[in-house]
Amino acid sequence: MNKWNKSALLIFGIGFSNLGNWIYFVAINLLIIQITGSAAAVAGYFVVKPIAMLLTNLWAGSVIDRVNIRKLMIGVDVIRGLLIAVIPLLPSIWMIYAVTFMVSIAGSFFGPASNVYIAKLVPESRRQRFNSIMSMTNSGAFLLGPAISGLLINLTNTSFSIFFNAASFFVCAFFIYLLPNVHMDRKESHERMRFRMLVEDWKIVLRFVKASTFFTSIFVLMQVAMFIGFSIDSQEATYIKMHLKLSEKDYGNLLSLTGVGSLSGSFLATLLSKRLSYRLFITAGLLVTSLCYLWFYASWSFFSATAAFMLLGFSMSFASSGYATFFQKHVPADIMGRFGSLADMSQSIITIVLTLLVGFLSELFSVQMVCIIAAGIAAVVCGVLIVKSFSAAGSRFFLLKGERLQVKNGADIGA
Repeated sequence: MNKWNKSALLIFGIGFSNLGNWIYFVAINLLIIQITGSAAAVAGYFVVKPIAMLLTNLWAGSVIDRVNIRKLMIGVDVIRGLLIAVIPLLPSIWMIYAVTFMVSIAGSFFGPASNVYIAKLVPESRRQRFNSIMSMTNSGAFLLGPAISGLLINLTNTSFSIFFNAASFFVCAFFIYLLPNVHMDRKESHERMRFRMLVEDWKIVLRFVKASTFFTSIFVLMQVAMFIGFSIDSQEATYIKMHLKLSEKDYGNLLSLTGVGSLSGSFLATLLSKRLSYRLFITAGLLVTSLCYLWFYASWSFFSATAAFMLLGFSMSFASSGYATFFQKHVPADIMGRFGSLADMSQSIITIVLTLLVGFLSELFSVQMVCIIAAGIAAVVCGVLIVKSFSAAGSRFFLLKGERLQVKNGADIGA
């Protein structure tokens, strides 16, 4: 099996499960409303996942870096498929929350594990193109998933859409099963998880962060820009309803057109992946994204808001593709699971804090003013990122083949 056939299997498997996730997203919201009739119950559902991730990411990376990645990904997908298949049969919202919590715990392993697997399966010269195609696949799932879910619910019921998502995880597991192992050079570790081991793993990640100061500065700037955007994204529905006075149908159309922009951006990013560097993908993508948030929250009509969000979806495709390539290139594969899990945990905390802060300030002042100021701060951060990335030090850094740090037996790190 050649390298692109292997990559295609992985893209199709993960992409199909993402399509199932978007189909499930619509169905689970409707199911919770059917059971409880409460918007607060729906909000409670969305709190379960970040709580599970915060509890899991402290130690998930230590597991990921010590086991067979392929087997772990297959196991996680089978567990998620079985658990989600049970949800339509549950009589209580609290039981749905409990199962969702277990699904989220299992899912917190998949993202960091897939990053490690991609870094080892896909040659470095092909990763940017691979990540662009993956981004295009995810954009297509975002665009088609809710529409397919609506059609399935109209033809059948919410339970069928949830069962479809469960089946999509089994399909993903099957395609990963067809792929090879990627770490034949070392044996799996069956060492029991101990607190001392976790502390040593955190120290390894900390030593990498301290030794890779330029990487860390670029990574932090990217995170700040992205998570300011995510925090003000939480206010988009409020802004559309209260300031633009648009209907729910208009909001749905706006999201669909955003998906069109995202799919178009991912397609163009795939075509340009061999011509433009991932550094340009990141810096230009994040800057345009921040400016589009400014444009959106200064919008005066449906057409202005739609144009802003279509361009935002377009630019985010470049940013996400470049970010994935940057991460895979500069974080050593031997600690990628640990670094990714701890980074996800930090991101979850920052996202929760920023989202609550933006919501609180929006109550004191106005959604438009707070979000425009936040988007302006994100644009300034992107400006700093561009200057730093294209400085002499930045040019040397982005030409490196990756950080020259090796991890031996999961314990020692050295230059």
